[in-house]
Amino acid sequence: MQIKIIIMDHSTLIDKTEAFVRATLQNAEGGHDWWHIHRVWDNAKLIAQTERADLLVVELAALLHDIADSKFHNGDEEIGPKTAGDFLQSLHVDEAVIEHVQQIIRHISFKSGFDKKAFRSIELDIVQDADRLDAIGAIGIARAFNYGGFKGREIYNPEIKPNLNMTKAEYKNTKAPTINHFYEKLLLLKDKMNTPTGKRLAEQRHAFMESYLKQFYSEC
Repeated sequence: MQIKIIIMDHSTLIDKTEAFVRATLQNAEGGHDWWHIHRVWDNAKLIAQTERADLLVVELAALLHDIADSKFHNGDEEIGPKTAGDFLQSLHVDEAVIEHVQQIIRHISFKSGFDKKAFRSIELDIVQDADRLDAIGAIGIARAFNYGGFKGREIYNPEIKPNLNMTKAEYKNTKAPTINHFYEKLLLLKDKMNTPTGKRLAEQRHAFMESYLKQFYSEC
């Protein structure tokens, strides 16, 4: 018997992916939950308006970029790409699209910057900028402290100085206070944005974090 494969249109595929992500992340840590995904998805679509890119790849990668974050899976950096790939294959998505989405998931994170960049695309640039925007500004501050609390970290300890020369392994295993994370990652993101739109949007959020830190130290 011949099996008929139905090729979904863009809208249907995105709807099914959204439903899958919402269900999968319903009990996720608050900084990496569905609403984080939703914000990154919105940011990615906004940035894509000013770039020539494959919107399907952008949307799928934005929706699936944290479907199985390695930090919640014993540091396994391949579980995310595999989970996304298995899902997209179940919907009979073109293999080239699946591979592109998986490559974006592999290379989107800040910690991937410790390695030599082995993959580049405008779609990666867009989704990475969208993800980085959600790591800075008011939302970024809230997410940082939420994750710090989730990991049982101190908010601030003036005796523990930020480590600005960490290796990838040190970054992945740090137990430093959350305030240190501002200097070790968040305040660095403005200058790591890829697209003109991403850079413009990052400016205001970066300034807000600087203002927040001034207030934080004045209260300390």
